[in-house]
Amino acid sequence: MTNLYDAAYDLEKAIRNSNEFSNLKTAYEAVMNDSSARQMFENFRDTQIALQEKQMSGQEITEEEVQRATQIVELVQQHAAISRLMEEEQRLNLVIGEISQIITKPLEELYSTVK
Repeated sequence: MTNLYDAAYDLEKAIRNSNEFSNLKTAYEAVMNDSSARQMFENFRDTQIALQEKQMSGQEITEEEVQRATQIVELVQQHAAISRLMEEEQRLNLVIGEISQIITKPLEELYSTVK
């Protein structure tokens, strides 16, 4: 019988060795090695995390916060290195989403037979 944890660690290793992860890592390092890009990216991430935390705690996000976040996103998207990082992150997230669908297929099939 297959040890699921061993398979999970093999999958982690495969992700680390994938082109998608390698491209993401390269893009991340490019941003981190550029002081202005790094500062913009950190500001973007801090804003994103703060809004997520506020939303998860049930607090209302103000129109002012939405406008500020929109401005930050627009600014970040104009920076080539950060834009590339976001694209590479999105590519890897798509792959991980597809993997998630594959590994949850047994559950989906099991529950789809229940009527």
